Amino acid sequence: MDEGRTFRVAAAQFAVGRDRKANLAACTRMIDTAAERGAILVVLPEFCNHLSWYDDRQEALDAACRPGDDFLGPVAERAARHGIYVKIHVTLADGRGGSRRITATSLLYGPDGALLGSADKQVLMGSENDHLDPATEAGPVLETALGPVGLYSCMEGVVNEVCRGLALRGAQLLLNSLNSFALDEASLHIPVRAAENRVWVIAANKVGPLLPADRIGAISAGMGVPPEALDGAGESQIVAPDGTVVARAPRYGEAVVTADIRPSMAADKQREDGTDVFAIRRPELYGPITAAPAPAPAFAGERAEEVRAAIIRPDGAGGEAVQHAAALTREAAGQGASLIVLPELFWHPGGIRPTPDPQSASRSAAQDEPDAEAVRRTLQEALSGTTALLACTLPTPSGHAGVLLGADGPVLEQRQLHDSARNRAWARAGRVETLQTHDTPWGRLALVVGDDSILPETFRLAALRGVDTIAVCHTGVEPWERGLGLPERAAENRMNLVVAGHGAGAFHALPVEFGLWRSRRAPFDGTISIPSTSEAGPGLSLAVIRPREAGKRLVSRGTDLVDSRPWRLAAALVAPHGPTTPAGS
Repeated sequence: MDEGRTFRVAAAQFAVGRDRKANLAACTRMIDTAAERGAILVVLPEFCNHLSWYDDRQEALDAACRPGDDFLGPVAERAARHGIYVKIHVTLADGRGGSRRITATSLLYGPDGALLGSADKQVLMGSENDHLDPATEAGPVLETALGPVGLYSCMEGVVNEVCRGLALRGAQLLLNSLNSFALDEASLHIPVRAAENRVWVIAANKVGPLLPADRIGAISAGMGVPPEALDGAGESQIVAPDGTVVARAPRYGEAVVTADIRPSMAADKQREDGTDVFAIRRPELYGPITAAPAPAPAFAGERAEEVRAAIIRPDGAGGEAVQHAAALTREAAGQGASLIVLPELFWHPGGIRPTPDPQSASRSAAQDEPDAEAVRRTLQEALSGTTALLACTLPTPSGHAGVLLGADGPVLEQRQLHDSARNRAWARAGRVETLQTHDTPWGRLALVVGDDSILPETFRLAALRGVDTIAVCHTGVEPWERGLGLPERAAENRMNLVVAGHGAGAFHALPVEFGLWRSRRAPFDGTISIPSTSEAGPGLSLAVIRPREAGKRLVSRGTDLVDSRPWRLAAALVAPHGPTTPAGS
């Protein structure tokens, strides 16, 4: 690949039905359109050959494609005719070795029409589990003229492991085919995978009905979703490595969107502050993510339906900020807050602690820093006579630590798990082997410290330990962390997040209405997995979180957001650090 070269890429959205010939015609028409607009690569939606709904396995088998058949053959020919890459997704029954497996498969054809590689879907959604078979191996990272490419589809992007694994193995472009009516795909689940992995994402969704016309009434009634909400949600998009959507199709109607991209941008994994978001990972901690699902440690009580939480963003710096935080803590506890969260190193502007230097003018600022023990005592005194818990971070002799305080003292201390360029001068990550938790009368709580908040693995570990609420004390360096990253951590793990940062904060509470195939107390809003977010202003902000809702993880029938993660195929998440090399087909 020519470093720094730009390429025009495309995402196509269109409707698919039960008519195989019509579906093929739509595919070739969109390939032609993308080529006419100068694209060297086009991504098509999921299940291009047939609707994803089948009456039985035989119907699914009959509708499935075979390598080089009358559906895939013309697609390969079109790629060769235009000299472009085509990513398509179909159901596939290749019959090798007498196999009767039917997979949901992404295929990438090269400019000569040759099949470069394929990836079977690892995480099936709802009714797909009835008649399709999940992947038995992780999909490849493929070398192309644009750079290393990874393939995934739809539900695989609603959890983080598939995209994470591809990026860790060197993929710089991730190609996503969708078959989704969920509005939160375009607003959250697609762009966050680009930002958290610092890669390009090209995503193509469908429009039009996703279910058979003669069944849609019964299906929509059973799901509690109006029929018109079961059309493809469109908004196919191309997303840059910082999470910026550089091209987006409309919500309705056929469309091909294009953008000129520089794939080599995805080789840079450094955040604005110099933190390399891949180099700071600690694979030795992530073993539980790749282990078989197991029950979380039992919670002795009953999780509360609702709990009041508070975020405090005090004024000033130094001792002034500490005193203001203490006053607001008393006010929050007096208003019934059970959990109070402060930003990372809240008395330091921007969460950056000055370091003593005898030759530097910053020495006086470091010497004037409030003593960490004095800060702890002041905050603890503000909790006197209450049952509230307060989360903050403090510099300690052993590094940067989060502390959960009660009226009688600390109940949990959490060392920062991952290093950070901002704090490297005085703090290194703790050598602990797990995320700590604390059981309260109302739920199970964990504390995420500083830049641990930018890694999806941190929150997945908490979910596997049965955590329903996380206090996040951070700073927030880049916009995606606040706008995409933290909302997604709440969504994909089914946890409440109370996030206090310098300059911003937010409550990401679990909604009562979640997923599909459930009884509803409110009209369907078009989303399947997204938190109810309320922003926190300066000073004191209060909101309700819902610990009990964390027990609801079935996003659709047979698909659990946590236990259905592709743990068997997630070896890349625990592989030792080293150069990433595309695996080929």
